[in-house]
Amino acid sequence: MRDKLKFLLIVPTVPDLRATHERPPNRKTRALRFSMLPSLYVAAAMPPYVETRIIDEDVEPVDFDTDADLIGLSFMTFCAPWAYEIADRFRKEKGKPVILGGYHATFMPEEAIQHADSICIGEAENNVPRMIEDFVAGKLKPFYKSEPIDLKGLPIPNRSLIRQSAYLVPDSLQASRGCCFRCTFCSVAAFSNYRYRIRPVDEVIEELKQLGRHVAFMDDNLIGDSSFAKELFAKMIPLKKRWATQASIGLANDDELLRLAAAAGCRMAFIGFESLSQENLKLTRKHINRGVDYRRAIEKIHRAGIAVIAAVMFGLDGDTPDVFEQTLDFAYQARIDLLTAAILTPLPGTQLFAELDAEGRIFDRDWRKYDFAHVVFQPKQMSPETLQNGLHWVQSRFYSRSSVALRIWRALRLQEPGAALAGIIPLNLSYHHRFKSTGVFEAGTGFVPPRKNSI
Repeated sequence: MRDKLKFLLIVPTVPDLRATHERPPNRKTRALRFSMLPSLYVAAAMPPYVETRIIDEDVEPVDFDTDADLIGLSFMTFCAPWAYEIADRFRKEKGKPVILGGYHATFMPEEAIQHADSICIGEAENNVPRMIEDFVAGKLKPFYKSEPIDLKGLPIPNRSLIRQSAYLVPDSLQASRGCCFRCTFCSVAAFSNYRYRIRPVDEVIEELKQLGRHVAFMDDNLIGDSSFAKELFAKMIPLKKRWATQASIGLANDDELLRLAAAAGCRMAFIGFESLSQENLKLTRKHINRGVDYRRAIEKIHRAGIAVIAAVMFGLDGDTPDVFEQTLDFAYQARIDLLTAAILTPLPGTQLFAELDAEGRIFDRDWRKYDFAHVVFQPKQMSPETLQNGLHWVQSRFYSRSSVALRIWRALRLQEPGAALAGIIPLNLSYHHRFKSTGVFEAGTGFVPPRKNSI
């Protein structure tokens, strides 16, 4: 082994987004790329003698001719089959050892080990140093498991390891990790053992000082501890940042928290609304949303100058075929700035997976379809075809050219131009292009809302 150990970390993606030598990354969908923060944290956890290279398949193709000593892949469920193909090729054709990590490998370690020499179960910070030391000593074990780590002293990642121009907001960070809620569909909370952890506020502020004006907090719920969030936001105000984050609907329930978030520069919040149905919220244990007046909450957030990205799911047990038109009407009337509509997906490791599996309702275990855009289970009150076409109908309507143009106009009125151009506008345009290029607009014609069908 050389003095410097070379480690190649690969993040695989789906075929239509995969960059190849013949097909460079598509700039029209640049806004949909995340900034690779988890991979950067893996690199930051490496011993000093490890030289890490990161490949995001959205941006560049896998280098099978690499001289790396060790290959790593981190992936979610829908990328698992392709990740396994990459791993198998490195092991069988190139004779290189492979370690796998991320959400899917954590929840399905016995499956993943069939394609790897070792599995990182849980967060990387505690596992990675032990894995590297054992690899160097020739004693790499098949499984390494870590409990959620203490975030005090979290290393600041080396952002030069990624091609920053390939991402809309390359400067991302975390002030907290995990979630204490127990929503049945959520793999994020399960991955963190339903624990919410925070970094020392002053450590977050020092990291923010090193970043550009536009920042993305990649927290699962930045306001999970409201006292922490208020202290953080108050100390952020002098930095004059403009930022986006994920947050619960609780952002609208606390006037002081909302005021401080806006004053600190929050200009966009991704919020899980999930469903308009109180029955569905109860079934999925999304208790924080129950009884909330969504329109009033969105109006309050908008008045603070913050755009709203609303996440909704279709296929919950309380959903009937009229859910699609009801949700679209709500999105228009509430003036939602972006809508991420998804099909309910029973991801491994979640209570939802266990429940649907026990009921015999999961009919497709092709992990490639666990991408929130395919139906893999039998819905209770509609056919799988209706669920699939209904999703496409909502996406095609919400991201039509005229709807996108209206939201761009509103964004320029709601926010200063710089913030709008760094968030809402490119995201709307990217979704329009993606859905148009992947046939969603055409597929949406296969659904006729029940109310219109009866006229």
